[in-house]
Amino acid sequence: MVQNHEIEKRPRGRPQVRCDEDTRSVIIEAANRQFHDNGYAAASIAAIAQDAGVSTKTLYRLFPTKADLFSAMIIERTGHFLTALDPSTLAAADLREGLERMLLAYGTLALSLDTITVTRLVISESDRFPEIASAFYEKAIVRTNTLMEDWLRKQIDCGLIALDDPHAACGMLRGMMIMEPQRAAMLRQQQPPPTEEIAARAKMCTDLFLKGCAL
Repeated sequence: MVQNHEIEKRPRGRPQVRCDEDTRSVIIEAANRQFHDNGYAAASIAAIAQDAGVSTKTLYRLFPTKADLFSAMIIERTGHFLTALDPSTLAAADLREGLERMLLAYGTLALSLDTITVTRLVISESDRFPEIASAFYEKAIVRTNTLMEDWLRKQIDCGLIALDDPHAACGMLRGMMIMEPQRAAMLRQQQPPPTEEIAARAKMCTDLFLKGCAL
């Protein structure tokens, strides 16, 4: 006599998929690689989608244009800088510690190989694609400068420093921190500085700046 046994069937259905936020992050990382390897003009949406493991339809749903994707990449990178300088963390630090910490975070961002590579890309392709220059200026330069300038203004309001023009002073401070090593790296005359060198430069810039504006 043959007995019939019920066979347990595995439930069918679509495999678990990533949420849009995670998918965006994966696409941005793939775009970062493509832009670095091929430049902005030569990087194709199809190649980025393939690298990210998504369909072009999904990519276009999340990023309607390549310029949107480039802008999102810049926002994500500067977001790490903003996270490192959480206002509550800076508020708990004294003047010297807060300024040194801010310059270290800024130098770490601006002097990284990734940022220097993107800056080269923007300069070389901005004539053909002015939208990437606008995105880089607004999402990276203006965004980081605003945070640093706001911090300086708070120190003025607290009576800790005296500055006639905080906006101009912030630009000078930023230039003092990164211009020489960034220019050398941009021109491929030197490698981007290591972390310990950036930290030492942040300390030196803090000393110079505070000696010039301390009450």
